[in-house]
Amino acid sequence: MDITFENVTYIYQQNTPFAHKAINDLSFQIKSGSFVAIIGHTGSGKSTLIQHLNGLAIPTEGKVSIGGYHLTKEEKPKDMKELRSKVGVVFQYPEHQLFEETVAKDIAFGPQNFGVSEAEIKTRIKEITPAVGLDETLLERSPFDLSGGQMRRVAIAGVLAVKPDVLVLDEPTAGLDPRGQKEIMDMFYKLHQEQELTTILVTHSMEDALKYADHVLILNKGTKYMEGSPEEVFSQKEALQRVQLDVPEMVQFLNEFQEKFGTAITFKKQSIKELAEAIQQQIKGAEST
Repeated sequence: MDITFENVTYIYQQNTPFAHKAINDLSFQIKSGSFVAIIGHTGSGKSTLIQHLNGLAIPTEGKVSIGGYHLTKEEKPKDMKELRSKVGVVFQYPEHQLFEETVAKDIAFGPQNFGVSEAEIKTRIKEITPAVGLDETLLERSPFDLSGGQMRRVAIAGVLAVKPDVLVLDEPTAGLDPRGQKEIMDMFYKLHQEQELTTILVTHSMEDALKYADHVLILNKGTKYMEGSPEEVFSQKEALQRVQLDVPEMVQFLNEFQEKFGTAITFKKQSIKELAEAIQQQIKGAEST
């Protein structure tokens, strides 16, 4: 599902003394099936941007298109509920939204609201539970008896049970330890590939953007500051530093390797092992000349 922002501006409390322009003349396109990272400091407009993706916010000016749905101040989809079934949002600390008696009931809540049959809901729960790393034996337990990591997976399962075409991840690893962060992000990336989702990751982690995204959008004070592939964006160290961002550690290491040995290794989502082998070959090649 393609997503397009055309000259979008959004003003909070417009026509009041407290008016605040959160995003300003913002234009970009997200291709269907892509994995896009949106980066920016607090106040850059990230949260306002993602609120436009499921109609929680309507542009003050400009146009947002999500597939065949269009949002302008003059035009809104007739069936906003249908749009919201197409765009699933995983907010920060999604486990705070759990409230049902059992895990199964919590996962079922979303699709029930969108009119999915009980038989289909049972099928979806059976498919989604292992996909998010939950054991079926947990389905009849209270979500509040689970660990924090398990609770987060239940909340994520509830979003996925609606079967969205677009998955929006708003700092989905907040509060997790490094191992938990990697497990959750690897899970999302696997789901992205298997279900052919359009995935939008709002993150402060430059490392996650480098590792998982195929396109990066950087916001600054409500405007688009930079966009491109991770390799293109993260090669521009000085431009990033002007908005108080830094290159990922892996890119920084490869830059220092190039300065020391005079030879470049381009990062193309290689594993640590693959990069180590490439570095070893470069050093051997340099020693033999």
